[in-house]
Amino acid sequence: MKKNGRQLQVLVAGGAGFLGSHLCERLLAEGAHVVCLDNLQTGKRENLRKLQGRQDFEFVKADIVDALPPRVTKRKFDRIYNLACAASPPLYQADPEHTMLTSVLGTHRLLRLAEATGARFLISSTSEVYGDPAMHPQAETYWGNVNCTGPRACYDEGKRAAEALTFDYDRLGRAEVRVARIFNTYGPRLAADDGRVVSNVVHQALTGEPITIFGDGSQTRSFCYVDDQVDGLYRLMEHEGPQPGPINIGNPNERTIRELVDLVLQLTGSASEVVFQALPVDDPKRRRPDISKAERVLGWRPETSLEQGLRSTIAWFEANLGRTARVRENEDEVRLSA
Repeated sequence: MKKNGRQLQVLVAGGAGFLGSHLCERLLAEGAHVVCLDNLQTGKRENLRKLQGRQDFEFVKADIVDALPPRVTKRKFDRIYNLACAASPPLYQADPEHTMLTSVLGTHRLLRLAEATGARFLISSTSEVYGDPAMHPQAETYWGNVNCTGPRACYDEGKRAAEALTFDYDRLGRAEVRVARIFNTYGPRLAADDGRVVSNVVHQALTGEPITIFGDGSQTRSFCYVDDQVDGLYRLMEHEGPQPGPINIGNPNERTIRELVDLVLQLTGSASEVVFQALPVDDPKRRRPDISKAERVLGWRPETSLEQGLRSTIAWFEANLGRTARVRENEDEVRLSA
């Protein structure tokens, strides 16, 4: 990545997290100099292990809720990615005030930095801005169905406010911005205890614990493998031309939670029993992105099947659990429920 013959300088806030660390690797592979900013609330230094010691990579421990450190503010960036925020319900609800401030105050700090340095700015928003949607699949034109006083509002409304602030900077000509609405993403480096459904199910299957399904398992999600997600984010950031508006980045292949559980059980050979618990408050019943805009504007669509992605994810969990689990190689053995 070069601009006028020089190496692009890129800041990734939240770069030690699951998604952020993969993005840092992609940016380095593209030839950028990457500065990773993270408070390590949910991110982990281990996620950056392969990057430590590189001359084109720097790590700065800081929280974007607080004043940005001089090591960041005293330099010029060409691109600023804002991926900083806890992204799973148990984690973002653990400290709702910090979650809201990260989305709003933190985004404001990074937007001011983008304005000052002339950087293009991308915020990772979320499918949660659609709430429990009355439109299916969800297109970017849908304004959402969000409970603004519920337990998920710290995240949902925080991201909605962050989008509003980001587009205000664009309308006022203060920064060039991009907004990605990320749908469920999974892959290696998901934390076993972060509360997301794929990490929960895979970890429980590998450890022989009961697999928890909230509700009856008929609610749906659309699972996007991390490499595909990162490719979408990169393409959106590098998109040239008029402001494209918010763009959904996710996999339109909709699956029920029960189907996900059945596939993980088959891939791991696990004998874990399945237990059912009450559905959390405001949990969306259906989730599927309309990605026609991403296809048209970015030339992007996901390429990794759920089975392929789960195999890689299971292998990573298996290695990091320090135990073995059988991942069946015979393609004919794997069948999703009808």
